[in-house]
Amino acid sequence: MIDRYARERMKAIWTDAGKYDRWLAVEIAACEAWAKLGTIPADDMAKICAARWDQARLDEKFRQTKHDVTAFLYSVTSGLGPEGRWIHLGLTSNDVWDTATALQLRDSAAILLADVDEFIDVLAKQALAHRHTLIMGRTHGVHAEPTTFGLKLALWLDEMRRNRRRLVEAAEQVAVGKISGVVGTHATVPLEVEEEACKALGIGMAPLSNQIVQRDRHAYFIATLAVIAASLEKFATEIRGLQRTEIHEVEEPFGEGQTGSSAMPHKRNPDLSERVCGLARLIRGFAVTALENVALWHERDISHSSAERIVFPDACMALDYILHLFTGVIRDLRVFPKRMMENIESTRGIVFSQRVMLALIEKGMAREEAYRTMQRHAATSWEQGADFRDLVRRDAAVQARLSGEELAALFDYGYYTRHVDALFARAGITSKENARASVA
Repeated sequence: MIDRYARERMKAIWTDAGKYDRWLAVEIAACEAWAKLGTIPADDMAKICAARWDQARLDEKFRQTKHDVTAFLYSVTSGLGPEGRWIHLGLTSNDVWDTATALQLRDSAAILLADVDEFIDVLAKQALAHRHTLIMGRTHGVHAEPTTFGLKLALWLDEMRRNRRRLVEAAEQVAVGKISGVVGTHATVPLEVEEEACKALGIGMAPLSNQIVQRDRHAYFIATLAVIAASLEKFATEIRGLQRTEIHEVEEPFGEGQTGSSAMPHKRNPDLSERVCGLARLIRGFAVTALENVALWHERDISHSSAERIVFPDACMALDYILHLFTGVIRDLRVFPKRMMENIESTRGIVFSQRVMLALIEKGMAREEAYRTMQRHAATSWEQGADFRDLVRRDAAVQARLSGEELAALFDYGYYTRHVDALFARAGITSKENARASVA
């Protein structure tokens, strides 16, 4: 991932140093397990625990061998004496690679979970603040009936709770190691070594493996990141739509001195939300690659390896970046309730068509007739710019069934928000802390 879209704490996990540090941790954990079985003497083990990898030696050996793990092992053992012979005892390259990758994905998932929790907190705060802020609900991009901006955000919060649960499960499935030898038979490394090493590293253990940890685990993890990214894309698309000049009900934060266009000084573009959408597409593509890496020849081929060097770090870095970015958008979002009300009223009351129709039905009018009557008045309002409420009040068939007082009550926007508090309570969003607690 380019630096523009990578944050330091996530990037550090996926640097060469981050990778080699974890490779060394796996090698030492395996040696400690061998030592518990009595294979490696205590004096040798003490020296092995102090071992370090060396970048210059690694690079030198890689130029000759063209093999990462061989070069890495050389860089470690060349700094040791006879005890270096115990390093990598009975192991194959992917015992180290896959187990260390599990550590990287586990650590990345911990960052992403923290990101998700922060986003949930921000959503809860804004949802509660705007729970009664009336906004036009739109279906097919057309005015439907009023809802509230808080309910819109609460819906997102509920989705992010599901995403959090998905991420926890996916992280658990992918955070497993394997130290089972070249084709997973444990012919050269006892089961106890694998069990002890994975336990010491703080990860699970694949109960069965061949030369690799099976890639359905990784596909599930990357696909989960793609689902979370898809949710963010959905939210960001809504912000983009609501920021359109013709609507302008919300606006991304726009800093002092910021510019939206090199040519047009007036421009304030939703470029942060657009960036979220663009990177979400990238992550979605990574999910396809991860799925295609599940099928490998026999006990293993290497067709997945080159792709994973890109997919794993970039998916984690991109999601970390857009979670952080969009959390800031929602935290500092400018909300315009007055403009929301202007937009609601811009259609001159036609949003009440269903409410009047239902009232007429309750008063004895056939549903088909009630529907046609309201549709006719809505069409007149659309085409002639007349106020729908006035048209309804002057309709003789309506007057025969509904009094002026009853009609006035029907044209009350409060009708659409009367269940908002109950919905928030049902969703467990009565405070930011309450919303967060219900995630666990």
